[in-house]
Amino acid sequence: MPSILDQTVFSEPSGRPLGLVYLCGALLLSGSYGYYVVVRDFTPDSFVLILSAGMALSGIAESLPKPRRRAAGVLRLTAISVLVCLLVTIFFAPELLTE
Repeated sequence: MPSILDQTVFSEPSGRPLGLVYLCGALLLSGSYGYYVVVRDFTPDSFVLILSAGMALSGIAESLPKPRRRAAGVLRLTAISVLVCLLVTIFFAPELLTE
């Protein structure tokens, strides 16, 4: 009997369209951060970059070929751990995310 973790995290990648959505979201977040740093001379909070990294990892995981289930699962777990660490930091030490 397969576990829920095996069925959800280590399932086949969803395909390039969903991966493209995640990667475009990461690019938009990184681009907006870069815009504010370069053009507006203002440094936004760093949680935007961490969120962007989590989305990029998810996008790469979904863009892998179908037989690469284990690599996609590892990337998904890494993305989940990055985003959970962001949530923990927001709740317990928000001063680490602001300048």
